[in-house]
Amino acid sequence: MQTPEDKPIYRLLTGHDDRAFCERVSEALAQGWRLYGSPTMAFDDISGAIKVAQAVVWGEADVLKR
Repeated sequence: MQTPEDKPIYRLLTGHDDRAFCERVSEALAQGWRLYGSPTMAFDDISGAIKVAQAVVWGEADVLKR
């Protein structure tokens, strides 16, 4: 199972809750990655910004959810 740029089949995309983050997730989906689980949001007191994370897995990767 070959992923783009030889990346692992599981990735956690993180960043500020902004358009750039949404574009990164959209690009991953367009390349064949699929969402894995729900997104997560947290407020970063130091930067004063909301940080987000979304897990993705490659194509038909057999990943167990528990």
